[in-house]
Amino acid sequence: MRVVIARCAASYSGRLSAQLTLATRAILVKADGSVLIHADGGSYKPLNWMSPPCTLREESPGEEATGRGVAAVWVVQHGKADDRLEIEIHEVISDSEYELGEDPGLVKDGVETQLQALLAEQIGVLGEGYTLVRREHPTAIGPVDILARDGGGRAVAIEVKRRGEVDGVEQLTRYLDLLNRDPLLSPVEGVFAAQEIKPQARTLAEDRGIRCVLLDYEALRGTEVGTRRLF
Repeated sequence: MRVVIARCAASYSGRLSAQLTLATRAILVKADGSVLIHADGGSYKPLNWMSPPCTLREESPGEEATGRGVAAVWVVQHGKADDRLEIEIHEVISDSEYELGEDPGLVKDGVETQLQALLAEQIGVLGEGYTLVRREHPTAIGPVDILARDGGGRAVAIEVKRRGEVDGVEQLTRYLDLLNRDPLLSPVEGVFAAQEIKPQARTLAEDRGIRCVLLDYEALRGTEVGTRRLF
């Protein structure tokens, strides 16, 4: 991972337009190609970023940019869309690279792990004819919680969360992007399953054609009085 602390400005263009005015920030360049710009605040969320597949190249600034104090321009171009992130570097305060090695992945807490296991065992609750292919289906950026097939034989990638937020939808979107490149699986549909789904996450998921499903943990465990239900 490359970590650069710099005075920089940035502009994003593509599906939306966004600007970051000049300030001191941290820029992370990860081994998977992703580039993230962080401020010293805002918790874990970057101010702007580009997800893989993308390429990063450094260019010399033009005369006008040089006059504004720009020392270098980083151009981050998405590999499958017109999305483009341009970072104007005015001053580099620190530039370091670290070899982090292979990450074993996030160890999920008991409830989320149990949700995944219970849903895999009772995959039919998602719809008639659903069958389990496998849990923790591997991809280049991490495992999909559940890979299944629906009643028509179409592949379905399922991301399971206790609380469904926008980050979870983004995670599933990245998995779907990779899985749909596999001719043996494509087309792959997405299901975002959680005990609670935030309104913003539901809106984003539905906009991307991802189905949202609310899970009842007690019902899946069979501890609820009466018949089992999902909703």
